[in-house]
Amino acid sequence: MSIRGDERRAELGEFLKARRAQVSPEDVGLPPGSRRRTPGLRREELAQLAGVGVTWYTWLEQGRPINVSGQVLDAVARTLGLTVPERAHLYRLAEATPLRTKPSICADELVLTEILAALDPLPAVITNTRFDIIQPNQAFSDLFHDWHTLPCVHKNLLWCIITEPLARKQLLNYDTEVPYLVARLRSAYGEHVGEQDWEVDLARLRKLSPEFEELWSRHEVADCVPRPRHIVHPVAGELHLTVTELAVPAHPDLLLFVDTPADELTRERLPLTRRELEPAGA
Repeated sequence: MSIRGDERRAELGEFLKARRAQVSPEDVGLPPGSRRRTPGLRREELAQLAGVGVTWYTWLEQGRPINVSGQVLDAVARTLGLTVPERAHLYRLAEATPLRTKPSICADELVLTEILAALDPLPAVITNTRFDIIQPNQAFSDLFHDWHTLPCVHKNLLWCIITEPLARKQLLNYDTEVPYLVARLRSAYGEHVGEQDWEVDLARLRKLSPEFEELWSRHEVADCVPRPRHIVHPVAGELHLTVTELAVPAHPDLLLFVDTPADELTRERLPLTRRELEPAGA
């Protein structure tokens, strides 16, 4: 029995408990009751609704090494009302689908550099699934010009946003961007449970940021979707962009994020600092 297997099953149990707590009895046609000590469904209620044994489901939440079929997982997922990314996360944690094979070689850095340069003046950055910055293009660096009050040592998109005091002021949609990134991180974590670099990094961020700790405890997961980025640039002023996430061919553990203008004024302000723009309001 591997340590990583134990940790994966423990993560599965925490995910199921978090999702179960969000399903009210009324959601599934049960009377609310007046003596519930915790929110959401009881284990026995969920087991009955999903058509599985109470003991078996209890063991599943407790992280015991039991066999789990796709059919049973589907029944649990339907009862919990899981979304598509949540269902995929459930399967990964239960190891009911094949684990993705990691690439044996890294993507060619020269090729990535050329791709990123070709996207200019659109801001673009390549990260891994933990959001560590692998390589940005110049336009991306310009977009986050003067973002840090202190030298950036972590080189990670989520760390940069959640630990930087200026982030809430400069990233206008901070309150939607950070929960989304944490949910994407949780989705990726399903394939890396127990890996030392992931566990150490997460432990540090949870200790450093109560906000991250609270978001992480929700066990929310998300698929990649185009999303808005509204940012105040120190030279160009307010910018409205759409962030699109693309896969990097032949390297499934890398992601390419590209910002495209969401309105004509933002389009006119690209490229940013290299076009000698007058400061906003001048």
